[in-house]
Amino acid sequence: MADIPESANKGLENIVACTSEISTIFDVTLLYRGYTIEDLSEHCGFEEIVYLLWEGKLPNRAQLDAFSQDLHQSMNLPSEFMPVLEKIAATQAHPMSKLRTAISHYALLDSSNVEDISPANTRKLALRLTGAFGPIVAALSRYEQGQKPVAAQPGKTIAWNFLNMVRGKAPTAEEERLYDTALVLHADHELNASTFTARVVASTTSDYYSDIVGAICSLKGPLHGGANEAVMIMLKEIGSMAKVDAYVADAIDNKKKVMGIGHRVYKNGDPRARILKELSLETCKKAGLEEQHRMLVRIQETMESKKGLMPNVDFFSGLVYTALGIRSRDFTPIFAMSRVSGWSAQVFEQYANNRIYRPRAFFTGPTNLKVKPIEQR
Repeated sequence: MADIPESANKGLENIVACTSEISTIFDVTLLYRGYTIEDLSEHCGFEEIVYLLWEGKLPNRAQLDAFSQDLHQSMNLPSEFMPVLEKIAATQAHPMSKLRTAISHYALLDSSNVEDISPANTRKLALRLTGAFGPIVAALSRYEQGQKPVAAQPGKTIAWNFLNMVRGKAPTAEEERLYDTALVLHADHELNASTFTARVVASTTSDYYSDIVGAICSLKGPLHGGANEAVMIMLKEIGSMAKVDAYVADAIDNKKKVMGIGHRVYKNGDPRARILKELSLETCKKAGLEEQHRMLVRIQETMESKKGLMPNVDFFSGLVYTALGIRSRDFTPIFAMSRVSGWSAQVFEQYANNRIYRPRAFFTGPTNLKVKPIEQR
């Protein structure tokens, strides 16, 4: 066999698969439609970001009000859907498997023509699902804990409503702001695994809901969506600030992975991690998690000085969610709650300029085999 060409990269590293105007890692930051994530997270709420990703521009006040109203219309879930959610929640499955099944069933309740992938219809389906996503995640969480779901309140943001629905307690302005920022930071991220999955499914001209379910299946994998929960497990394993240095030294000496550290594309640090690090300290203090925050900072400093590696967004996001009173089982589902906005934008773009994805594989198997009669095998 011929030598494997350099172009046959594992993981498609450095392979450009499509063109996009939605988001990109540019220099040392992340851009949504040309705006830096630092600028957007400081000045815009999640609803504005969804509009930006879908429409290509930031809304004015009238546009935002109308869009938010459309988006929020599906936050109160259909009554016939609730017994189904309760049954799904009662299973022993992985939370992302439950979410995948819930979204598939939610699609079956859509009375419109879901096979219509025209821009107008796909956008209508995306409004319906994006508005309902948080309530679905919250309802599954509540049912798992033997509690009844909490209805959405009109006039409140997606961030406020989700925290109220999942905890049964209204968030403070500080908590709402922190969670809203987390949603903004996770909304889209170039051509990551789940986004690429959504675009691959869309490239076959499958329906919108199938595109999103495919993305959920990809996000479920612990190498993609589950890293923030792994960071919290790591903190519990370390136990205290006094044991951080020994833990990191052992990890370096034995070439163990330190969860939440490093990123394939960001070589100078993930800007989203910097934002969460700064915003989360006060909330962590109020939640009694100041030591855990200091532990993460110490791990970050040590890994940067000794290995030249810096944290990604998952490094601080799990602690943020914990400080907000969210269970670790819900971390990856709420990642999807934010990312559905980006998946939808990417699907819109794929449909608009479509060509089915059909890469090649470099064959490394034998080529000269002959079939023997079954008696001789």
